[in-house]
Amino acid sequence: MENIVITAILKAKPGHEAELYEAMKRVVPFSQSEQGCITYKLHQSADDPAVYVFYEIWQDEQSLQKHLASDHYRAYREQADQLAASREVYRLRMVTV
Repeated sequence: MENIVITAILKAKPGHEAELYEAMKRVVPFSQSEQGCITYKLHQSADDPAVYVFYEIWQDEQSLQKHLASDHYRAYREQADQLAASREVYRLRMVTV
């Protein structure tokens, strides 16, 4: 079974960059300690400081679904939905070249 790779790209509403960063930063240690979490990293765009990217790798679908149902993730989403102008989430699969 393949791991599940996720990128979540959020752009803060103007004037809410620091608040969005704080909300995103808070969820990281909780998510990293979840069973089935292989990688959970937060990045900021080098070109646009209002853009943040989560890069996640989950062991399997069950682990990802538990994460999405967790209290810390739901609290983060509630805050992020108020602070983000946009949110794009992608499931990725490795391609062979």
